[in-house]
Amino acid sequence: MTTVQITLPDQLAQDAERAGLLSSESLEELLRAELRTRSASELLSVLDSLDRVPTTEDFSPEAMAEEVRAMRAERRAPSRPAGSPQ
Repeated sequence: MTTVQITLPDQLAQDAERAGLLSSESLEELLRAELRTRSASELLSVLDSLDRVPTTEDFSPEAMAEEVRAMRAERRAPSRPAGSPQ
């Protein structure tokens, strides 16, 4: 098990505590749900990018390999918080 310490605004912490959201079980459920959501979003993004790729008849093995390399590099790139400069 890992222990995590977070800092929250007082009002948010109080509201979350009253709602029962700060228990280990609730936080685990929230985090697992968010991970599922992000996985689904990533899958949809990949499927969307596949719609923009030429058909396999027009796509050489070299071009396919390059597309896979580019997608892997994009996945490995550090995430930027929303609204941050690029």
